[in-house]
Amino acid sequence: MLDLVAVREGSSVADALALSLRTAQHAEKLGFTRYWLAEHHNMESIASSATAVLVAYIAGGTRRIRVGSGGVMLPNHAPLVVAEAFGTLAELYPGRIDLGLGRAPGTDAHTMRALRRNRLETEADFPRDVSELQALLGPVLPGQRLVANPGAGTQVPIWLLGSSLFSAQLAAQKGLPYAFASHFAPQMMMQAIALYRDLFQPSEALRQPYVAIGVPLVAAPTDNEAQFLATSIYQRVLGILKGDRKKLQAPDPDFLSSLRDGENAAIAEFLEIAVIGGPDAVRAGFETLNQVTRADEFILVCDVFDPDLRLRSLDIAQQVWLAP
Repeated sequence: MLDLVAVREGSSVADALALSLRTAQHAEKLGFTRYWLAEHHNMESIASSATAVLVAYIAGGTRRIRVGSGGVMLPNHAPLVVAEAFGTLAELYPGRIDLGLGRAPGTDAHTMRALRRNRLETEADFPRDVSELQALLGPVLPGQRLVANPGAGTQVPIWLLGSSLFSAQLAAQKGLPYAFASHFAPQMMMQAIALYRDLFQPSEALRQPYVAIGVPLVAAPTDNEAQFLATSIYQRVLGILKGDRKKLQAPDPDFLSSLRDGENAAIAEFLEIAVIGGPDAVRAGFETLNQVTRADEFILVCDVFDPDLRLRSLDIAQQVWLAP
């Protein structure tokens, strides 16, 4: 499960945070493997800017499920700060913390400058920062002058995240697990997965390639109800495409009929691999994705407006895919 901690229209940030914990607890009961939170900034619709704080909140309110970042946008942070934060989390919740890393800003250009304080990022910086972070989370070496404490020796599992070919290549070269952001940028998914698998070099962290893909999910007892509930994410996608990021809106039965030429196609392209429908459609969608991608994990992104119906979507996913 990937949680963007969406703030719903008519609700508060506190409500969104409480729902994230409730959702994580529910996902844990259903047998989900991990619960990730994504770093975003300067968006009234998303409350996941302080990602490490949220990881601590969710891990503290659950017992077994792995909790992590999906991801921390590494160019926004010094590797030492990330190592200390996630090293602290690893000491608090041993064996339960993941560190997913991205290289996008997770925000607009103005906020990016505020985060990075006019530091110019080059293509070489991200691979170098990943290597530095790996070293800081690894064992302390003789003569090492910079030590993350907490952090050193925790070996927090690092994932690389991406929506293009860059991180696929880097994850392969470093022998790290790879998560593709197909929940919002599916167009290069198959090319990135193939490149990662073709170039993969075994490492101490990972002997075989390991791929996770983001899958938007809206499940309901019937296809018609699922399509109705999905109009909330259709509205959000259109807002992203038009630069108008509002809080998550309630479903709108008239939304699709109100779209202009090309808008429907643009939304469909954005959500190309979304799984939306009743139990049979959800099962068929998962089976198709499994056959086509051979992904090791699906990362479900489920932003149904009604909190109870969001949890019901996860119930249906568990029933058709995870249950014996």
